[in-house]
Amino acid sequence: MKNLLLVFVGGGFGSVLRFLLGKWLNNSDNGIPYGTFLANILGSLFIGLILGYAAKSEIVNQNQTLLLATGFCGGFTTFSTFAYENHMFLKSGDFTSFALYTIASFVIGFLAVFGGMYLIKFI
Repeated sequence: MKNLLLVFVGGGFGSVLRFLLGKWLNNSDNGIPYGTFLANILGSLFIGLILGYAAKSEIVNQNQTLLLATGFCGGFTTFSTFAYENHMFLKSGDFTSFALYTIASFVIGFLAVFGGMYLIKFI
């Protein structure tokens, strides 16, 4: 039960932060979802840092990992919104934005996870 509560609390904070970031940065005029993109990239970096540090050190325990990686990062990042936004690009015929958003999200997201884990080696 404690594990569920940790994931619930972390996920709640992550979801609220993602919502606020989306409200601030997603632009309905040009349709470019900068807030979603930034949340997914930052979340990828955070999970790389958190899990990299947890693997390196015994300071981060299982409860903290559940709260931060599973909960917060899980709530902060969003594959479903990413998929929906890509659906909207395709529906409107904006194949360039679809391709750029998809490729940039995957490539930069993977690099952020790997970069976070790499940076932890120096801490």
